[in-house]
Amino acid sequence: MKFKIDKTDKNLLGTVTLPASKSICNRALIINALSSTPIEIENISESDDTKVMLKALTFENNTVDIGHAGTAMRFLTAFFSQKEGEWIMTGSQRMKQRPIGVLVDALRDMGADISYMEKEGYPPLQINGKKLKGGELSLDGSVSSQYISAILMLAPTLSEGIELTLTNRVISRSYIELTLNMMKHFGVDSTFEGNTVKISPQTYQAEEFLCESDWTGASYIYQIAALCENVDLTLPYLFKNSLQGDCAIIEWFEKFGVTTTETEKGLKLQKQGGFTENKLVLDFILNPDVAQTMAVLCGLLNIPFHFTGLETLKIKETDRIHALQVECGKMGMILTEPVEGALAWDGTWDEDKKQDPCTFDTYKDHRMAMAYAAVGMFKHPIYINEPMVVTKSFPRFWDDMKNIGFTVENVTV
Repeated sequence: MKFKIDKTDKNLLGTVTLPASKSICNRALIINALSSTPIEIENISESDDTKVMLKALTFENNTVDIGHAGTAMRFLTAFFSQKEGEWIMTGSQRMKQRPIGVLVDALRDMGADISYMEKEGYPPLQINGKKLKGGELSLDGSVSSQYISAILMLAPTLSEGIELTLTNRVISRSYIELTLNMMKHFGVDSTFEGNTVKISPQTYQAEEFLCESDWTGASYIYQIAALCENVDLTLPYLFKNSLQGDCAIIEWFEKFGVTTTETEKGLKLQKQGGFTENKLVLDFILNPDVAQTMAVLCGLLNIPFHFTGLETLKIKETDRIHALQVECGKMGMILTEPVEGALAWDGTWDEDKKQDPCTFDTYKDHRMAMAYAAVGMFKHPIYINEPMVVTKSFPRFWDDMKNIGFTVENVTV
């Protein structure tokens, strides 16, 4: 499938109702499954990742195929390690290339019975679920916060709780804090001092819970706002005081003239001025999922940048560093990787490498499709291959693009 994308004006008006945060929903579903009393969860995400989680937690099948859903693979691996029974965790070919050894080793240290069915350190996994004790544990904090969150959510149900020490540089700390804050909402206390998290044996308490809208999904709307001249847009169910670390983009986009006001109907975006600095320097250690959004935005506004904190981008749905270099190259941008975990552009263009029109590949990565949609405002038109990968996190993305003035046409031959 291929979509033709175009937008010929610089207006952003009306309302966009973003999907519920899959990060929040998936955590709420695991906590619910660990609770003795069912929790009422409102505004469940319609994303593919959350649908996979919901299906797995019905326990209809001992073989759980999570497709491309990395969060589900990590959270469910930990969950099923303590769920009595025999389970198989598998996924897509890309999922079988995404490492999970750090999490499996940690769970084994807690007494879990997990074996690799194919390649050592990678899915698919065979799990013989049983009661786990917990206790003192160390985990590499520089790999993926989802490994940490997966274990933390189990902690109060373990006979000895958890004292988890994180080694090396802790990345995506905001997602760890999101997990702990949600656990607190459901009655579980914890301490997070320095690089050590302590959680004693406790019982999750049933509480009504509303899943707020997705701040990472909001980044694509903010990106478009930064590219527009006339902006008056409302985003319902999105809050400044959010559990999600990606709400940090409020401050980031102020540099681009995008203001955010809280109203009874939600957040209102407006535009006042534009970017006035010579270069954008950002550390994405807490917000790696917004990197593609910002790289494309800088290219469209001709703003050189230097991004750091991108160590996890190579183990996402695709190698996002490589994908950004290839796809931005189609616009004439030559992105470099100065050191591991960094990405930079000095503002020069290679006219020989520019495509006209641009056809962007998505690499089975929802964030590639959404980050490049805005290019249709500057190059008329553009094309995006396999655009429906957006269903992983933002199923109505293309409908919302139409509602704010984009032309989206299926041109599949």
